[in-house]
Amino acid sequence: MLRHLPGLLLLLWPLLLLPPPTPAAPGPLARPGSRRLGMRGPAGSPGRRPAPAAPTGAPYSGTGQPGGARGAGVCKSKPLDLVFIIDSSRSVRPLEFTKVKTFVSQIIDTLDIGAADTRVAVVNYASTVKIEFHLQTHSDKQSLKRAVARITPLSTGTMSGLAIQTAMDEAFTVEAGARGPTSNIPKVAIIVTDGRPQDQVNEVAARARASGIELYAVGVDRADMESLKMIASEPLDEHVFYVETYGVIEKLSSRFQETFCALDPCALGTHQCQHVCISDGEGRYHCECSQGYSLNADMKTCSAINKCALNTHGCEHICVNDRTGSYHCECYEGYTLNEDKKTCSAQDQCAFGTHGCQHICVNDRGGSHHCECYEGYTLNADNKTCSVLSKCALGSHGCQHICVDDGAAAYHCECYAGYTLNEDRKTCSAIQEARRLISTEDACGCEATLAFQDKVNSYLQRLNAKLDDILGKLQENESGQIHR
Repeated sequence: MLRHLPGLLLLLWPLLLLPPPTPAAPGPLARPGSRRLGMRGPAGSPGRRPAPAAPTGAPYSGTGQPGGARGAGVCKSKPLDLVFIIDSSRSVRPLEFTKVKTFVSQIIDTLDIGAADTRVAVVNYASTVKIEFHLQTHSDKQSLKRAVARITPLSTGTMSGLAIQTAMDEAFTVEAGARGPTSNIPKVAIIVTDGRPQDQVNEVAARARASGIELYAVGVDRADMESLKMIASEPLDEHVFYVETYGVIEKLSSRFQETFCALDPCALGTHQCQHVCISDGEGRYHCECSQGYSLNADMKTCSAINKCALNTHGCEHICVNDRTGSYHCECYEGYTLNEDKKTCSAQDQCAFGTHGCQHICVNDRGGSHHCECYEGYTLNADNKTCSVLSKCALGSHGCQHICVDDGAAAYHCECYAGYTLNEDRKTCSAIQEARRLISTEDACGCEATLAFQDKVNSYLQRLNAKLDDILGKLQENESGQIHR
């Protein structure tokens, strides 16, 4: 019987990881005095109470990782001398036997393995019995799991009694690694089978129990329930389990964890915290709430305090909390809130005048924009304001005739041919006509003076008219360049 204990524990381990089951009405195939899994309970779960739902996230699997098997640290297991006794007769198909080995490995993962902690052995049986490895063979999880993975089925009959006897005689001995009676280390065997024993298992199991071995019996599919009850220790409702297929045998692991471990309620999902369970050690815990919630007076459930922090508001851009505990949606600059009060549409920022461009706003696709500058200016690093690139191009230089750029923001004035720059460095005066008049006329004679004055006045009038015409054209040209 003890030889079968390792295999049974492996099969039962996944159930130990599940939350405690709620009583469900027994189905038509249920048998008294046993636990039955694999049937749908009233909540739609396989005969178990669903754990409290968290507001978001993947279902809790007992490892701290979604969908995984329980890992080390879930509980501090009590030291055991643990023997799995696993049925590998012909009725157990190869894939089903693989599931049994996976189950055994998952149980090993959740135990504290070591010479001073739990020691594990595996007894494999059919019509013959084979001790795959003894309690003292492996002292760490990885080597244990590798040894389990290498086990192959024996493929013939179902000699359950012989397997239990072999476990007593060879697996649970001090020579094989079992600890003596003074150590107070429990001796536990878990036997897993899907058939009816072909030998007298009743008397052998009784002797095993009398020797101090605690026997758990797990039946699968066609297993004979009466035989399981003859094998198992009392009380039977805590030592006999039944699953309809090997596909659900892993669910038994939570049951064995409850038995073998100083349980962590957070890991088992029995804490009843609505959001987050925090382990405080030694089986103690406290509840906390997700961001945007506060813990209620019952220290279990949570109430929302910040609708926006919950990320369930549906606002496309900005969520704004209101004093009443409600919220409203707003949009980024350049967008307007749509009629659904949730989503946003892009505005024409250039048309709204909210663009911030010093000179020119240019609309881009998708509601965005960019700034540009007038000719003679360059866009600054802020991509908004502009700096002068050419004073002459701006038309504000004041030169009467010609403006010449001397760099990014410097310039000087020049005059057309026949003119000279005045002292103001801006305006120009004609020089050849004045010289000609002065040299050909007698300035000392009254008539000559009057004639000179008349000619000068006439010349100046013509000159002013020409200048007015030139300045007008220059201003038109400069104005056209700025608008371009």
